[in-house]
Amino acid sequence: MMTNYKRGLLAGIPIALGYLSVSFTFGIIAISYGMTWWEATLISMTTITSAGQFSGIKTMQLPGLWADMLISQLTINVRYSFMSIALSQKLDKKFSGIWRWILGFTVTDEIFAVAVTEEKITRSFFAGLSTLPYLGWALGTLLGALLGNILPASVMSALGLALYGMFVAIVVPVMKKSTPVIFAVVLAALLSIAFTYVPVLKAVSPGIAISICAIVSSAVVAIIKPVEGDET
Repeated sequence: MMTNYKRGLLAGIPIALGYLSVSFTFGIIAISYGMTWWEATLISMTTITSAGQFSGIKTMQLPGLWADMLISQLTINVRYSFMSIALSQKLDKKFSGIWRWILGFTVTDEIFAVAVTEEKITRSFFAGLSTLPYLGWALGTLLGALLGNILPASVMSALGLALYGMFVAIVVPVMKKSTPVIFAVVLAALLSIAFTYVPVLKAVSPGIAISICAIVSSAVVAIIKPVEGDET
């Protein structure tokens, strides 16, 4: 058991380092939106969803938009349900019951990508894989939130670009291998620009705008270039 846990810890180190830098940015942005350091840290400790958190705190600045936040968070985070279903097919027999509830909380894109390569996922390996990324995400947020009260506005603005760098690092490698992905990204970007500058569209709340951009761009690409399956 300890061998698998240590193996999971080692596999989680690169993820933890990446989360440390990105959550540092989240902490800074949360402070700039008027949150306290403990509120920002609590969000990261209870909600490990980078894009969802960044979108959520932005929507929280507009009181009363609870439905908008619900829709945007469902749109952004529904992928974790599909990841969990895929992982459930590879869990060993001891990885059941309450353990699925506890460790399912830590499923993220990067943790999924590592775990799914295992022939059989043990609960000790997955626990080890999740430990450092979780701590890195919470610690990075705490550090960013604390330093957000100290660093000058120019430095905070520069560090805020790390979020966009993270998305570029995730999307660009996939775009190089897939033309449909390029089309989806470009279409989503154009829609986002429209919701930012077009007089009628810019009145739409941020949460709804994000959901529309994601759903429309993915739906259009799915219709134009559907994934070819095996014919049986």
